[in-house]
Amino acid sequence: MLLQRLLIRLMTMAVTLFGVAVIVFVLIRVAPGDPIAMMLPPGATDADIERLKALYGLDKSLVEQFFIWLSGVAHGDFGTSISLRQDVLSLVLGRLPATLELSVVALVLALAIGVPLAVLGTRERGTAVEAGIDVANGAALSIPDFLWGLILILLFGVLMPVFDISGRVSPQLDLPFATQFYLAESLLRLRFDLTRDLIGHMLMPALALALPLAAIVSHLLKHSLKEVMDLDYVVLARVKGFSETQVILREALKNAALPTLTLVGVQFTFLIGGTVIVERLFSYEGLGNMAIDAVINRDLPLIQGIVLVFALLFALVNLAVDMTYALLNPRLRHG
Repeated sequence: MLLQRLLIRLMTMAVTLFGVAVIVFVLIRVAPGDPIAMMLPPGATDADIERLKALYGLDKSLVEQFFIWLSGVAHGDFGTSISLRQDVLSLVLGRLPATLELSVVALVLALAIGVPLAVLGTRERGTAVEAGIDVANGAALSIPDFLWGLILILLFGVLMPVFDISGRVSPQLDLPFATQFYLAESLLRLRFDLTRDLIGHMLMPALALALPLAAIVSHLLKHSLKEVMDLDYVVLARVKGFSETQVILREALKNAALPTLTLVGVQFTFLIGGTVIVERLFSYEGLGNMAIDAVINRDLPLIQGIVLVFALLFALVNLAVDMTYALLNPRLRHG
């Protein structure tokens, strides 16, 4: 049953990625603006323009361009960036670790905020505390992540300059890294001075991304907890003398967490998408920041590569969530 489900999801993922590739390829080519004209000086001749078009394959029909690009992608060749003159796949993979680390830290912050609020709201259900948590959740959800970013920059970068609000790491530090996963590698190397610096730069953008997701986690998990609080096994735990907090943590939470797990996985993909604007606000050197530069410069190969990698990332996260849910849910696991 699980194998069949996995095969179906893999086929669906392949069709989805192909559809994304087609849509992005067509849209960025029908959009106004000529990337070749942006590369050349004002006095360039028609021969110069035609030479560059031939170099990047833009002198062929759309169908020919698409299948040439798709064939290259299948062999790991995403083309050459028009604006940066570098291999697209190398550029994307160089920035992707920064975005992944930022997204994971944001997810951890969202769970660290949302789960305790849900437990507290369930324990204090029907009181002013629960009402206050509901109001806070509503406020956090009503403000988009990029606006949270602006608020955090104003508070902790201008009025009270406590945290770093620009860049990924302090430029004066020695960076003995072998990969672009700076945070993970600093922990493995026990370079906690670098870890502190990385977290200091990452905290504000991660918090901006985490706050709306924390509100969603808190609201859904509290709702799921309240649904199971009157079930027989929970009542039995109370009869045994467990406190309300112990009942929630030991009995109710593990059964109420499954719907939240699915939602968190789906929302994690949106969180990754939200990094585009948030990275720009904080000058964070991730894939989202590069995506905005690529759009401004009409860098067609780079835009295509970034979007395709984002789409693949979203599909893999959704696949992982779906398979995890199937493994944890006995009804799906046993058919």
